[in-house]
Amino acid sequence: MSVRRVGRDITVLGDCLEVPGIGFLPVNSFVLHAREPVVVDTGLGLPDRDFLKVLGEALDPADVRWIWLTHPDRDHTGGLFALLEAAPGARVVTTFLGAGIMSTERPLPMDRIHLVNPGQSLDVGDRRLAAFRPPLFDNPATVGFYDERTRACFSSDCFGGPMGSADVAAGGEAREVDPEQLRAAQLLWASVDSPWVHTADPDRYLATVRPLREMDPELVLCTHLPPAAGITARMIETVSSAPGLEPFVGPDQQALEQMLAGFEPGDPPDQDDGGGGDGGDGRNDGGRVTTDG
Repeated sequence: MSVRRVGRDITVLGDCLEVPGIGFLPVNSFVLHAREPVVVDTGLGLPDRDFLKVLGEALDPADVRWIWLTHPDRDHTGGLFALLEAAPGARVVTTFLGAGIMSTERPLPMDRIHLVNPGQSLDVGDRRLAAFRPPLFDNPATVGFYDERTRACFSSDCFGGPMGSADVAAGGEAREVDPEQLRAAQLLWASVDSPWVHTADPDRYLATVRPLREMDPELVLCTHLPPAAGITARMIETVSSAPGLEPFVGPDQQALEQMLAGFEPGDPPDQDDGGGGDGGDGRNDGGRVTTDG
């Protein structure tokens, strides 16, 4: 993971996952260093991640006052309960639906929930964060926000795209990616993550893009894209074309078996389990395949 300051008052906690056949998907969390500090999403819950330790490079977790979950998918909530324990004064910003979704696995303490709907705002001491629904999303509880003070838009999954390397995904800048490659990656992600968009009425969909144009943010901070400064207009044009996309169709079982056959066996070369890789630790280097994208 990488920890770096971008723009004004913002730290990016950069991470990524390899998605076989697609690339490296950024999985970012953020810290907004407001008077009442805000953590935006809490990363992956994989055993080799330590969100609190990484967060501690940006600020003392005990100082956190708000945890804004842009939506309650597992790649956004990995460090949530550890952070709630480390930050006794923090409250979770979500929606009624978001809280309900999380309650199916591990309920949030009701006295630590703060519900914010699109069109409302949150006062964090020295600024108000304006909540909005991004035009592309994969979870009905999705709520991003715009910080007028930093001119930063926290867009949740909207604008995401897989990158060509882990270094770019977890520590790069979106404007450094070739524009055509970035456009292709963002349209691929739109078709994967928002599969409903190919059925959307173009005019009604474009009405949901309009608030982004009006915001005109200088910096776009997406969970699944390196920080994007100075290229907002170009990215808005990209997502505006999403209703014409062909639906994404993922690999089937035959393709999965071909992928598995291309990996090197996980067993030492002098061992022969006679079974094509499911002896020993049984993984056949499948840690890469079972990655949760």
